Amino acid sequence: MEKDSIKAAYAVVNQLINWKRYKEALVEAEQLLRQDPDNPDAYALIARIYSLMDENQKALHWAKEALAREPEHELAWYVRVGVYYETEDEHSFNEALQEALRIDPYEAHYYFLKANKLNKKGNFKESREQLLQALELSPETPLYLAMLSYTEAMLGNVAESRRLDRQAVQYDAEMPYMLLYLAWAAGHRGDYDLKETYMQNAVRLNPEDKQIQDEYLEALQHRYTVFRLFLWPTKVLRKLKPWQILVSWILAWFLFKPLIILFIALYVLTHWVTKGIVHVRVFGWRRRGS
Repeated sequence: MEKDSIKAAYAVVNQLINWKRYKEALVEAEQLLRQDPDNPDAYALIARIYSLMDENQKALHWAKEALAREPEHELAWYVRVGVYYETEDEHSFNEALQEALRIDPYEAHYYFLKANKLNKKGNFKESREQLLQALELSPETPLYLAMLSYTEAMLGNVAESRRLDRQAVQYDAEMPYMLLYLAWAAGHRGDYDLKETYMQNAVRLNPEDKQIQDEYLEALQHRYTVFRLFLWPTKVLRKLKPWQILVSWILAWFLFKPLIILFIALYVLTHWVTKGIVHVRVFGWRRRGS
């Protein structure tokens, strides 16, 4: 009977977490800990709540307490990996991820996080392999499909990127960060209208997120033909290999140096003018945040 009561209490905490009522979830989890102070599950659950509240040091503290009682506690390691990822502690992230994967090699989110790190370094082929592993474990996760769509776009696989885009949206079109990845993929493919649509929906779903706000404003810049015109050379360069890009720039610099300087100057001017126009249209004649 007591076990059923404790099980029900954990279910309540998890439901509160799903509803994003983290403070209430924390109160309930602390009550569970008082009832059973040696249970690593309670410590790990508190760590998870603190991580969702972005209180990273507290999350690490409670995860450490859980691991002191059960060194291979899956949720505690999940929290540690997530905190080190969010705080960009590369060394600790890699160490924690290696141990977490040893303990739970079937956690798809670990492969997603590793893929994201690889993408930031430009290692798109390696990232694709990690995402394929994540999707093998969780094939209907829209976020993983969206990131793979972006990765394929970066690799120049336009048709595959579009296919993954459609698949991700079929599963769920109401996830802000999924839409962010799809917007990046669309922008890289040159589908600027689609990029704006995705970012418009993302900012509607999560209007307080600064990254989403900034990406939406950038997407609005693509409305202007003159801005798109200056992006055309980048679309051409994406089709070239790194050594071809380097040789092209060296030749262009020596043969057309004045034109290159003019192009760069005009691009910078166009970027800031269109950025200013978008800012005024969205926020009016006032500073952001005022």
